[in-house]
Amino acid sequence: MDAHTGSERSKSDDTTSESGSTRGAEPESALETARRQLDGAADHLDLDPNVVERLRHPTKVQEVTVPIKRDDGTVEVFTGYRAQHDSVRGPYKGGLRYHPDVTRDECVGLGMWMTWKCAVMDLPFGGAKGGIAVDPKQLSDGEKERLTRRFTNEIRGVIGPTRDIPAPDMGTDAQTMAWLMDAYSMQEAETIPGVVTGKPPIVGGSEGREEAPGRSVAIVTRAVCEYYGMPLDETTVAIQGYGSVGANAAHQLDEWDASVVAISDVNGAMYDPDGIDVASVPSHDEEPEAVTRYADTVITNDELLELDADVLIPAAIGNVIDAENADAVEAPIVVEGANGPVTSRGDEILADRDVAVIPDILANAGGVTVSYFEWLQDINRRSWSLERVNEELEVEMLEAWRAIRDTFEERDVTWREATYIVALSRIVAAHESRGLWP
Repeated sequence: MDAHTGSERSKSDDTTSESGSTRGAEPESALETARRQLDGAADHLDLDPNVVERLRHPTKVQEVTVPIKRDDGTVEVFTGYRAQHDSVRGPYKGGLRYHPDVTRDECVGLGMWMTWKCAVMDLPFGGAKGGIAVDPKQLSDGEKERLTRRFTNEIRGVIGPTRDIPAPDMGTDAQTMAWLMDAYSMQEAETIPGVVTGKPPIVGGSEGREEAPGRSVAIVTRAVCEYYGMPLDETTVAIQGYGSVGANAAHQLDEWDASVVAISDVNGAMYDPDGIDVASVPSHDEEPEAVTRYADTVITNDELLELDADVLIPAAIGNVIDAENADAVEAPIVVEGANGPVTSRGDEILADRDVAVIPDILANAGGVTVSYFEWLQDINRRSWSLERVNEELEVEMLEAWRAIRDTFEERDVTWREATYIVALSRIVAAHESRGLWP
């Protein structure tokens, strides 16, 4: 079956955003997009409108002041947030980002996405997101540690292993989570590794957590290609972004014999129509901004999005496929590795062109899924091998894929609509079962 035929008409914890395109974003916020997607899915279901209305709003948003002493002795004050969207299916779960553009509404919108993502994967979590409006590149390691510990103290009352479990996101990493876990544990006077996920394995983290979002992108890409009758060893793939998500997806797809013809970082893209030896190119984590230094042929990030490849994986930043360039996308399949790489208008244009767009809340859900595995390991005080983590991840990803595939075929909707229908159905069923507290 060709990806341009059939019923097709029309992103993430625990998320990772990598350096990539320099295109500007359309003026739709994460909150506006999340609400639009909620309404779109609700239109396909016979739902209690009161429950849908509840899901348009967060349960709680914590805004805190985070003062720290800089290395030069001055005190600087930052603003932090923790937005908790919905916990009907379990504790809140979602990333914690350090970025200058962090806002209340961004955290609310991203927290809504986490609610949908956890429901798509059928995990016993709700959605949350938090962050601090700060440029982490302007902080020393000591300043970042002090900022993290103070922020942890400010939000300590709303997080916890059965309440709200943060994880790494833009500008934070495993070390940040270790500091957060230690600060929380010291205040509680006991070691509580389950308060965060994405920690180093030595302090309760899970093997395979860092690679999980990219690995899940590869698993979903393989499943989609199989669905459309495209053998991986005859499939070309262009990947925008070569950080944690993009590099791990590239390495896994290359191992499965797909031909990765383009990879990129913020400086541009390496392109080879005969296929790239991705193992020879260091990822952003290994050697920042190295892609173009290893390339014989360099193209721009915008040109990468328009390559004549079988699969396009935007795994860098959000809003890179929009009203301006959606008509120029040549790939018949787009798998969203980043969070929100396709704007609402871009999505409509791709839908009209029968481009199969696999949404981020499925494709990069490996992060939150392995975070769930980490949480289970922390609760049970028993670690899993990398082999077991990867096996369990594949089982969970393919189970989610099958549920979405069946909905896609039964309802004659787009892949994005099918994904949100699956998520919303589960969330609404839980709300209806539990009822509304008086």
